[in-house]
Order: sequence, then structure tokens, then C-alpha cells
Amino acid sequence: METLLVRGRLAEDGKSVLAASIIAMKKSDVAEKQAHDREEWQCHGVGGLVSSLDSATGAITITTNGFGTSKTVVIHTSKDTILRRYAAGSVKFDDAKPGPLSEIKIGDQLRARGVRSTDGSELAADEIVSGSFRNIAGTISAVDVGAETISVSDLVSKKSVTIAISSDSQLRKLPPPMAQRIAMRLKGMPSDASPNAPSATPPTPGPGETSPGGGGFGAGRPGGGGGDLQQMISRMPPATLADLQKGDAVMIVATEGSAAAKITAITLLSGVEPILDASPKGAPSTILSPWSLSGAPGGDSGSPQ
Repeated sequence: METLLVRGRLAEDGKSVLAASIIAMKKSDVAEKQAHDREEWQCHGVGGLVSSLDSATGAITITTNGFGTSKTVVIHTSKDTILRRYAAGSVKFDDAKPGPLSEIKIGDQLRARGVRSTDGSELAADEIVSGSFRNIAGTISAVDVGAETISVSDLVSKKSVTIAISSDSQLRKLPPPMAQRIAMRLKGMPSDASPNAPSATPPTPGPGETSPGGGGFGAGRPGGGGGDLQQMISRMPPATLADLQKGDAVMIVATEGSAAAKITAITLLSGVEPILDASPKGAPSTILSPWSLSGAPGGDSGSPQ
């Protein structure tokens, strides 16, 4: 069986493509290409929250968040940059549609892949995928296993939010030691320090050490962690809706939702009580940004459970 790979511009009605190239590929070749695409996004990608946008030059500035650190990266677009936009209510890259630069807004989550500058502060984008997502941190007030939903008391809005858990949602629980280490980083303490140790400023990632999933501490640096939070999450055993209990503290990246679409969890992390206690007001919900690689291009094999 062969698969046709077509590259080009999708018509406005979404029913036809002006093809720039057509490639016939065997199933094994498709799998190999998907693996290559994943590697490209992971090795040559960067993600964060859009902080500014210059429509005249096509430059987008994003802020990447890590364990108590942040940095800005300027994403440069051109007429050849592929722009995609996540569909409302969807957590799948396959549902992303071509979208103009004008659809990207400040506060959106954005991931880009391309060629980085030597110092990592700029990236010439070959492809960009963006979306409007919600970051929620709070305490579970109710769990409805039958309806596959949870209700969370949002720490920022002080309102109760009902969130659907789908088969595409990635649920993980932080082990207590890891949660404590992250909390200490947020407090400006080295991860191997005791809670009563003198405060120290955590190391800043060097050029090229910010992972595709956001800011993080490069493995092997003195005092650094073993990769960023998204990478650690992907290695954890999956949790289930039944594992969640009323009173659990959670951090969630969810779809924006609309009148016709429920808010659906993309990534839900529990066991985060120490992180919420250590985070500045309103900040914990951004730690999981941008969204997990479970929704990444290329059909990531680490899809959510």
C-alpha cells in the first residue's frame, strides 16, 4: 500500500490543494518520515507563549518558560514558512489547518522549527503551528468518571472550570521528590539543596539547550536538571481519570473551548502541591506551556494516554 504525500497550498474552501510536489510513499517509508519529522521538531524546534508580533516584518517573539527561568526567542517567518493553526476544541496536530499570520495572537502558544541562531535567541522558521490554549492551575473539586470530566477551582480566576478528559489527554502524576525539586527551582534554590539551604540563582540554559517543549536546564550542566519538564512528563507512567481525587492539586493545558466545544485537557499533571505553593501568583499555570509533544507534528509516538 502506498501513501501520497502532497506539499502545497490548501485552497480557501479546503477542498483542493495547489501542489508543489507529490511523492508516493510505502507504509514503511511513511513511518520513517514521521520519525524523522518528530526528530526535526524536537532537535530544531522551540516553543513558548507569543509575547509580541510584528505583522510588517513577520517576526514573532515568544517567551519560553522553565523552572523559574524564562527567555525570549524571535521567530522569523517568510513567504515559504508553513503556518498551521490548531482547530478549536482539538488537541491533534492532524486537525490543524493552514492559517495566516494574522490569526496568531499575543498569549497564543506557538511551536516553530527551523534554523536557530548561534546564541539561540532567533529562529528562521520553516514551519509554525500555533493555537489558543488555556493554562489552568488549581484544586480538583469533583471527579465524574462516568462523564469523563473533572471540575477544578482555578487559582487565578477563582472560578470552577469543568474539563473533559479524552483518550487524547495526557495524564501524569509527579513523584513527590520531583515536585519538591521543581518547587525549589522556582524558589531560586538548587535542586539538590534542602528546603532550608541558602537561596541560589538556578543556572541559565546555554545556547541550544532550551528544549522544544520550552525553557529548561540542559543535562550535564552543573546544578542543571536532566531536561525540561515536558521531557520528564513524557517519561512518566500514564495516569487515569480514576487516579484523580477531590482535593488533588493539578496543572493543566487545555483547549480554549467555545460555545460548541468543551474545554478538553491536553496535558494534566497532578501531585503539584509543592509547585503551586512555590509559584508566584498566576505563574504555575504557565509551567506546562507550551503544550506537550503529544500533540506534535509527525504523529508522535508518545501520544497521550
